Amino acid sequence: MAAIDTPVQLKAVAAPGQPDVTPELEQLYQGFERELLVPLWTEIGDLMPAHPRSRAVPHLWKWDNLVRLADEAGHLVPVGRGGERRAIALANPSLGGRPFATPTLWAAIQYLMPGEDAPEHRHTQHAFRFVVEGSGVWTVVGGDAVPMNRGDFLPQAGWNWHAHHNASDRPMAWIDGLDIPLQYVTEAQFFEFGRDEISDAERITPRYSRSERIWGHPGLRPVGVAHTTPGSPLLAYKWEHTNRALADQLELEKQGYAGTVEPGHAAVRYSNPHDGSDVLPTIRAEFHRVARGAETTPVCETGSSVYQVFDGSGTVTVGEVSWSVTRGDLFVVPSWQAFSVRSEAGSSDSDSGALDLFRFCDAPVFEALQLNRTQIDK
Repeated sequence: MAAIDTPVQLKAVAAPGQPDVTPELEQLYQGFERELLVPLWTEIGDLMPAHPRSRAVPHLWKWDNLVRLADEAGHLVPVGRGGERRAIALANPSLGGRPFATPTLWAAIQYLMPGEDAPEHRHTQHAFRFVVEGSGVWTVVGGDAVPMNRGDFLPQAGWNWHAHHNASDRPMAWIDGLDIPLQYVTEAQFFEFGRDEISDAERITPRYSRSERIWGHPGLRPVGVAHTTPGSPLLAYKWEHTNRALADQLELEKQGYAGTVEPGHAAVRYSNPHDGSDVLPTIRAEFHRVARGAETTPVCETGSSVYQVFDGSGTVTVGEVSWSVTRGDLFVVPSWQAFSVRSEAGSSDSDSGALDLFRFCDAPVFEALQLNRTQIDK
């Protein structure tokens, strides 16, 4: 049996609110150490602070750098059993070198070369894919081939068999988001290898997956179709619907109708078409559009978020840090750090020239535990 290190070295110190330092107190603390005990009065400031103090820090990853390194990996690192995926995780600089973007969220760029297959597996971690550029890859979830194109959001609840295949003649990159850190710290994770190769019947390239044909009609829920597993039964949320919803919000605002989050700021949440809940039990996903020249109000929230710039350019402020961002850039907003953005004129594929942001966060966990809290700085 491995030796257990004493987790805390107790030392009596003279400080306000602490007992007087005496030989008897020092002897008491030595007894605590021998029995692996820690008195609350020495730790309360760390365990019960006045407000959340996230172990994560704000950080920005530039998309151009990620794609360049992913392409190098594509020529050096094969995809197959063992590594499973050519996925390169964002490692928050204050989390001890772990491949975690925040204490609860995992984010990575995944890269698949032409003609490559990522082998089938499944895991209890809930996951999604979001495509900021490119096309040509199909993800096969439970035998259902789902196309991946720019702007598409593709959720996949845990313990579903899944593989990917690139049917095009060029590489493709996208971002993966999972709750790996959450399941890691709760010691709840399972993983299982699947088949080494997907079948020819699954190596197809349909325009719409089966899940989209059943569940992908906005506002319409199929009658007589059961859905009893966690997460959304819809495996792809198409950009055309997201884009139209955001554009309509901002257009109606110009006509005097209420409905946006705040002036110049439209947002939508991806929801489960079966019951209206979040698409995944532990992850919330949203899309935000900030009109050119608009600035959002600083907001603090418990829980952490990861954002990717889908289009446009602007300035992002997280706590005391500000960055200029453009398409593809990813950044982290830790718990209870004030967050705001300002949209700026710049290159954009959208007619509006707005700053478009994809966001995912751990809000469903905090809401389920009734730990969610928001503060808006007016």
